[in-house]
Amino acid sequence: MDREFLIDLFADFGPVTIRKMFSGYGISAEGINFALSLRAGLFFRADEMTIPNFEAEGSRPFQYSTRAKTVTVNSYWQLPARLFDDSEELAQWARAALAAAQRAKVKKRPKTKKVSKAAKAPAGKPSQKTSSKRSLNKFAVRKRAKRKA
Repeated sequence: MDREFLIDLFADFGPVTIRKMFSGYGISAEGINFALSLRAGLFFRADEMTIPNFEAEGSRPFQYSTRAKTVTVNSYWQLPARLFDDSEELAQWARAALAAAQRAKVKKRPKTKKVSKAAKAPAGKPSQKTSSKRSLNKFAVRKRAKRKA
């Protein structure tokens, strides 16, 4: 599927951003990726709320093969072929996929920086734990030096 075909396909859904990704395109709306267009087909984001709809249509999750095994990605399911001819229903499925992607984004915890105990200690005198860590670090450096020699 080329970029122009995808733009036409999602016309009833609304504006989408289409970016090169892997062997095809990543499709997003509102800054959230909700679909993949790859050689194997068009895949929509799915979760426990939308997977039953895909299963009822006989769809399968996205899969790819490595040298060692076949990997199944349960978060993206192949769009039923009949929807390519029904742009209004495709738009409904796209909205459900976007909602699934939004729910997945909410579930992810934001990354926070860890503040070390040494940074929390008051300036001036280092804490006892910090001093003992420094001693351990000096010991580790000496031990590595001995191994290299």
